[in-house]
Amino acid sequence: MELEGKLALVTGGGRGIGRACALELAARGADVLVNYLRNGDAAEETAEAVRALGRRAETIRAHVGDPDRVDRMFGEITDRWGYLDILVNNAASGVIRGVRDLDAKHWDWTMNINARGAWLCAKAAVPLMDGRGGRIVGISSLGSGRVIPEYVAVGVSKAALESLTRYLAVELAPNGIAVNVVSGGLVDTDALTHFPRKDEMLGDAQSRTPAGRMVQPIDLARAVAFLCGPGGEMIRGQVIVVDGGYSLPI
Repeated sequence: MELEGKLALVTGGGRGIGRACALELAARGADVLVNYLRNGDAAEETAEAVRALGRRAETIRAHVGDPDRVDRMFGEITDRWGYLDILVNNAASGVIRGVRDLDAKHWDWTMNINARGAWLCAKAAVPLMDGRGGRIVGISSLGSGRVIPEYVAVGVSKAALESLTRYLAVELAPNGIAVNVVSGGLVDTDALTHFPRKDEMLGDAQSRTPAGRMVQPIDLARAVAFLCGPGGEMIRGQVIVVDGGYSLPI
């Protein structure tokens, strides 16, 4: 298997896209550390599913937007494992409100998890990846470059993540680390429950996606796993869009 012997950390790995990434990486041979903040039961269920595939798995709790907690998490990885090959910056949160309805605390919460957290984790991962051909993959969305109602805080944070990825890709290249982003269209996960126009959005996505169906978490997970394997060696600083063609029609 192409990821045999590799160790992956998936932030926000208990549910949705994170869970799909954890399972796909495991199916290709990787051992997986499942990060979570609040839902330890979901994280443990993901870890159990990884173990059922014959791979090692542990859960590890940390708020990725908090520098001290990130340091403790990577200190634990260093002490228990001593290396890391793959970091999937999937942990995400955000307040779904319009520009004038946001408060500063909403903005800070969203940016700290979605953008600062990715930077903190990437920075902490470098010593564990140095010289191992490491891979760092972020998870973005079409809202980074398109305007989606009430999505401003999340959209701006995802735009920041994509920009960060380009800087990381160049700066970490001498360490043998490839950095990219997988950007999804509208993915049917629990996160959609926070959108006031969920049903309208789902109907629109289903009707206008050329591929004929909505994007599922496994679709993004397969792209992530590809970037983490040999085929991703020379892909650097790119945003790989997985949306079934949704963003193409005018």
